[in-house]
Amino acid sequence: MTDIASSYRRGVPLPQAYRLLNHGPTVLVSAAHGGRRNVMAAAWAMPLDFDPPKVTVVIDKNTFTRTLIEASGSFALSVPCRVLADATYAAGSLSGAERSDKFADCGLAHFTAQRIEAPLIEGCVAWLECRVIAGPHEHHHQQAYDLFVAEVLAAQADERVFADGRWRADSPPELRTLHHQGGGAFFVAGETVQAKKPAA
Repeated sequence: MTDIASSYRRGVPLPQAYRLLNHGPTVLVSAAHGGRRNVMAAAWAMPLDFDPPKVTVVIDKNTFTRTLIEASGSFALSVPCRVLADATYAAGSLSGAERSDKFADCGLAHFTAQRIEAPLIEGCVAWLECRVIAGPHEHHHQQAYDLFVAEVLAAQADERVFADGRWRADSPPELRTLHHQGGGAFFVAGETVQAKKPAA
């Protein structure tokens, strides 16, 4: 399957990668290891640092995606948009442990990442390739709080939505990012309000 939006994908400089998550979107977390792959939705993901860029994401111990992340040491975050609302909800509701292809079951296509084994999700508007930071403190957070800290190795975005280091105010409504409220209800990113610069 060819992603017709692939011509709009552009690399994002790593020092700007944090901006892809700075507004709190729902993400699709994908991972792969040993010939198996999986995808899940997560509402708790955020940037943590600028340069090198780091992110955090909460991934429950009971998920198959987490098993693959712990085995591979990497994962991808793809930022879905309005047209993927149904598929995103399915990815957050269905287990991949007993499925031969959860991607297909959720109606999600994927493409090859640049730096990691995990696939990236087609039809999204931003993508981050992440390597788990492994240290005693990070391991404690994973076990105690299901919180993973990772360095971003590569980032891309759809230029119709994100360009020159910023989310575009004129992006098409169907490409606005999803923000989960619970029970399959999402709101989408809306109007941009530019504040005035304060007087010196």
